[in-house]
Amino acid sequence: MNKASGGGSIFSRLSSTHIVYLVALLTLAVGSILVATAGRSFFSPGNISSILTGTSVLGFIAIGQTLVILVGSLDLSVPYVTSLASLIAAGVMANNSANVLAGVLLALGVSALIGLFNGLIVSGLKVHGFIATLGMGLIISGYLATNFKGSFGQTPFSFRLVGATGLGPVPISTLIMLACAGLAMLLLHRTRVGHQIYAVGGNPNVARMSGIRIQTPVITAHVICSLMAGMAGLLLASRLGVGSPTVGSQGGYDLLSIAAVVLGGTLLAGGKGTITGTLGGVLIFAMMDNIMSVMQVNPFLKDVVRGIVIVVAVAVYARRRIVNRPPRFGHDGHSRQEMPGTEEPQEVRA
Repeated sequence: MNKASGGGSIFSRLSSTHIVYLVALLTLAVGSILVATAGRSFFSPGNISSILTGTSVLGFIAIGQTLVILVGSLDLSVPYVTSLASLIAAGVMANNSANVLAGVLLALGVSALIGLFNGLIVSGLKVHGFIATLGMGLIISGYLATNFKGSFGQTPFSFRLVGATGLGPVPISTLIMLACAGLAMLLLHRTRVGHQIYAVGGNPNVARMSGIRIQTPVITAHVICSLMAGMAGLLLASRLGVGSPTVGSQGGYDLLSIAAVVLGGTLLAGGKGTITGTLGGVLIFAMMDNIMSVMQVNPFLKDVVRGIVIVVAVAVYARRRIVNRPPRFGHDGHSRQEMPGTEEPQEVRA
């Protein structure tokens, strides 16, 4: 038994966050070799900036998606919230620097309101997040398709600088995204609501019997998720200089953000996961996209590669849970409770 457990000890000691960053390092090593064969440097300032820029939009949405998945829900409305936020911001700003603050606040306010509706539907009407947010997404999509046939509004030069400048090779947008990730980590690990998010996602019935009001963490997670989608819309409006009714849906940020969260080790069932792991998943996708773009890989093949990575990651995490499951029987076939000097592990007793 000791030999068997020792054989998997190194693997079992690694957390999902450790694994995702090891995969990121492997992607980095393989990518640098592949890019070098194409006559380019993977570590050039321009390429690093391109990779980090690719993490920004998806990073914002994946941070919010992590909170929603941790609480046991999902949000499929995020790409449409992103598009709507870009339109609101560009329309209000109207190429006038004096309107930047109003455009930002209104875009984020509407995004938060959509998140509030999502949270109330999920927690109050007991509709699963998949269905509730899918319905909300269809409502927003229909509104956008009916009222906007193309780009709308224009952002001023001062606002476009946010998406175009950086500190060395690090874009300002990436720094803002990392700041939001830091705030989300503080929320999860230093506040009562954060602990409730984990508790409700782990077992809502137990959380309810413990005196936790289920509505509060569910609504909080959905509001923050929509706010992060609004932040992504603001960033896209800054880059494009206009608002677009299809910029979110064309990016496929709903499924891609869920994939990044799962790749980062968060359980789709909720209750277990980290923002740090999600950022690792976002970084892997950004590096993969960059490598395949340099290698001029067929866009459809990109989705194939992403799918393989996701399936392998989930399989690895599932295997680790089986390996880490405490044994209930000894080699002689008797229960561990019947073996002298052996007690059933606390996880099994609970």
